[in-house]
Amino acid sequence: MASSTGRWPGFIARFRLVRPVLLACALGASLPLSAPVRAAGTETAVPDLTARAPADLRPFYTARAGRPLWMDASGHTRPALDLLLRQVAEARIDSVRPSQLKLKLAALRRALDQAQEGDAGSAARIELAASRLFAGWVQALREAPAAPMTYESDALAPVAPTAASALAAAAASPSLEHYLAAMGWMHPFYAPLRAALLEWGRPDAERRRLALNLERVRALPANPAERYVLVDAAGARLWMMEQGRAVDSMKVVVGKIDNQTPMMAGFIRYATLNPYWNVPDDLVQQKVARNALDKGPAYLKASGYQVFSGWEADAVPVDPASVDWAAVASGLVQVHVRQLPGGENFMGRVKFEFPNPLGIYLHDTPAKDLMLKDERQYSSGCVRLEDADRLGRWLMGKPLPRRVKGPEQRMDLPEPVPVYITYLTALPDPQGKSAAIAFQSDPYGRDHTGPSHFASALR
Repeated sequence: MASSTGRWPGFIARFRLVRPVLLACALGASLPLSAPVRAAGTETAVPDLTARAPADLRPFYTARAGRPLWMDASGHTRPALDLLLRQVAEARIDSVRPSQLKLKLAALRRALDQAQEGDAGSAARIELAASRLFAGWVQALREAPAAPMTYESDALAPVAPTAASALAAAAASPSLEHYLAAMGWMHPFYAPLRAALLEWGRPDAERRRLALNLERVRALPANPAERYVLVDAAGARLWMMEQGRAVDSMKVVVGKIDNQTPMMAGFIRYATLNPYWNVPDDLVQQKVARNALDKGPAYLKASGYQVFSGWEADAVPVDPASVDWAAVASGLVQVHVRQLPGGENFMGRVKFEFPNPLGIYLHDTPAKDLMLKDERQYSSGCVRLEDADRLGRWLMGKPLPRRVKGPEQRMDLPEPVPVYITYLTALPDPQGKSAAIAFQSDPYGRDHTGPSHFASALR
């Protein structure tokens, strides 16, 4: 009995080392030991990797004079390698197919096994296999299924980097371990949402929502720009982002349930001061025409509305009294109506434009009372701002002019600023100060009708 029980301490120690292997069963691969692996034959340094690196990795190792990334100077693996393998083992929740990384993972497993057996050349093999796996992991995540988003330009969309550039970004981080833990090649919201999805005991309904929001965040680039605007249509809120953190925020009003604000991205290029409001055709039919019938054509003049023969640039004004408003109200006739600047103009005093085929933009609003509501889905699709002057000051680097002569005065931004409109019903802290996830309402019902790529994450 004594000899039998005497074996338990050794077994327990081995189990603690091997336990991470259980996480990789889905990929059919083992993970490294929790303690760093020491490659044989590396008393002073890992060999120069420049000549040994394959063509896709050689620019990276050449730039760093052949120095390793995943091993220290004495040939021990760094903790970041364990983080990498843990993430890859859980890749199903990212909608990454195990087969995408299986060969790269197998190569690293062999190199680690050879190191345990005392193979003198294992250090270089571990290093290069780890780099291949990391680059493949970054590329697979950036190419994984994402929620649909309309991009004004390919420059706004997530891209899969080359192997060398993926490694260079990791090496440039002050801490490789922190870069891996934060998944620095993804949008800053990604790692907190993913960590929440991996927590044991979460109800399936929450896991479904987390997985769907991972898809939405995958539609955002890792680092959209040093400065960008992020609008969340689910929570009806806007953030001004700098270096991956929110520096300011405000309430917004977004599209009604039957006229939803879409997920889209563009470049804010200029502000239009004293804008006209070109009334959407559906509002002309539902509101303007019916008021004209009830109150007479004088209603249009009192409200600052003008009627034109069409939407063309050379369209001519039309006398409101000559319009068959009953036909407009029934949808048989369409007319172009615009509202003059000032007063109750729905655009307020400024709109911020990012040209797009959907006619969506950010703008001021006289209806400030709507900002007091918890649910703020009242617009025709555009984003109404709680404080347009504050956003303008941040975009321009100076206050917007208070007095402007004439309508439709264009004011260019010093440089274009990206804007991303998304829809997040599970939201990490935009300031990055807390790991907590805030679950928000789903006003558009997209959590029930979203894509199905999340299904594998819940198995």
